Amino acid sequence: MLKRAMFRCGQLCSRVFAVEFDLRTEPLYFTLSTTPQVLHHAHQQLFGDEGKLFSLYVHCDNRIEKAQTHAEIKHKLFVTLSRDCDVFEASSFIPDVKNSLVKGFFIRDKSTATLSEDVLKTFQQRKSVCVFSYKREGQYCWQEMLSPVNQVEESVRQYITPAESAEHHPSTLNIRNSDVFYNMEEAYKVLQECTDIIPVSKEVLKLVDEQLETSRGDGFPVIVIEGLDATGKTTLTEALRESLNATLLKSPPQCLAPFRQRFDSEPPLIRRAFYALGNYITAAHIGKESLRTPVIVDRYWHSTAAYAIATAVGGRVENLPKPGSELYQWPEDLLKPNLVLLLTVNPEERLRRLRDRGQDKTVEEAELEINQLFRLKVEEAYRRIQNPACIIVDASPSPQEVLQQVQHLIRNKYHL
Repeated sequence: MLKRAMFRCGQLCSRVFAVEFDLRTEPLYFTLSTTPQVLHHAHQQLFGDEGKLFSLYVHCDNRIEKAQTHAEIKHKLFVTLSRDCDVFEASSFIPDVKNSLVKGFFIRDKSTATLSEDVLKTFQQRKSVCVFSYKREGQYCWQEMLSPVNQVEESVRQYITPAESAEHHPSTLNIRNSDVFYNMEEAYKVLQECTDIIPVSKEVLKLVDEQLETSRGDGFPVIVIEGLDATGKTTLTEALRESLNATLLKSPPQCLAPFRQRFDSEPPLIRRAFYALGNYITAAHIGKESLRTPVIVDRYWHSTAAYAIATAVGGRVENLPKPGSELYQWPEDLLKPNLVLLLTVNPEERLRRLRDRGQDKTVEEAELEINQLFRLKVEEAYRRIQNPACIIVDASPSPQEVLQQVQHLIRNKYHL
């Protein structure tokens, strides 16, 4: 079985495990050892005497199946388990080895019922899912693999051993061309692999094929307006369109609107690939329109990347990829804008505008309202993207003042 090969004793001992125990800090790291190890205070809080402990990880060669299985398990755990069960994001990885991350969940069940065991039994039958339980004895704790077949191959106990913090958050090992796409081919492949389970993928790929030409010569300037929801992007882009006699484009493009609801319900891998392809369609439109007028773009790759990185990386802002990371670099095959402006307003003003609008929000936009950590990560990811970087614009004043401020920036650079 694949999961037996992935998690047999030798490989387990070479891997590091991480649990997002407290989102305000870095993950809790541990390895496995045949020698009993006394737990640190933080590890005692997670592996302490209270409740039954389990973890499960999803791994298989088929990345579509892996993504969908992980999403299905996450939904079932959060919907089915009782309030007495804590569910934490977890992962297993080999330090500094790209694409070695295996995602999963850590469960602490404080109830006396067997609900968590019953739920986990349904997943044990799957070849792509590994389920572990944790046993305690005095100051020590060890991990055992649960399986309906062959039970546990290893007779030697694998003790929980506190580990040093990783230099980079483990999620960064798998972001490239999984959460954020850095060339069209990789995103295209994902939707190709989905055509059997998501038939409309074929229609999306057809739209992409019709817009492959994205290069442009020396045309008019291309100006991208970025920012969180309710920072004034729509008002500003419409005003710039009129004042500069420009063409206004949006990403994702309107031609993808009929498919957005379908792909928004998919796991991140598939959803991100869909929106990545949307940027390439927008790039094709930019290439054509910029030959005859200036082009204003309401969101582009910066938004796609910033939201994806902030979602993929758990916890605090410090967990983001370090400034200068290759993960913040613009895709080489995607048409670049001449200028990118990032609109910012204070959180209270942004929430007031959202309430006044009363419009439907995406899952990620709704998350911004309730999760300050996520909002801070998105904003910081925006600021760290390079080549081209964002110019920060305070959008708190009146729309007319913001427009004048932006017009001044554009005219100083392009004399429009």
